[in-house]
Amino acid sequence: MQSEYLEAGQVVGTHGIQGELRLLPWCDSADFLCRFKMFYRKDGTGLKVLSARTHKTLLLVRLEGIETVEMADAMRGQVLYFARKDANLPKGAYFRQDLIGLSAVDAETGKSYGILTDILETGANDVYEVTDEKGEKHLMPAVKEMVESVHIEEGILKIRPIGGIFDED
Repeated sequence: MQSEYLEAGQVVGTHGIQGELRLLPWCDSADFLCRFKMFYRKDGTGLKVLSARTHKTLLLVRLEGIETVEMADAMRGQVLYFARKDANLPKGAYFRQDLIGLSAVDAETGKSYGILTDILETGANDVYEVTDEKGEKHLMPAVKEMVESVHIEEGILKIRPIGGIFDED
């Protein structure tokens, strides 16, 4: 089952003297996070966004009720979340948190190669790390030629691996 809230990122510091937070995004980008009107704490407490803007790779955000640098500094290290229902992803796009843990299976034979345990950003395309039942890690490019389909509800990632990725030889 998919969680109601997803990790937006971690508060890594303050900006200025009026309570603005520096948030390191754990999702796609700071630009993606700019569209949200609410963030949430781990306990589900809502925090209304007063303003949000990007600065390099960080999100600078002011939240209702946080008005001083001391109040903002007290949030350092906290993880903020956004509501899944507030995010509109384009067709064929998925949250990383939903992909991690999927079973990687051959699209033709149904053979299981292991579990998707990490997603690495390389610039050109993401790379999926699949860990097999022996604990060995295999890397495969996350490109349309290799990833046939994603079935979040069933917990399956159907793939068409090329030789050498999962072969022992």
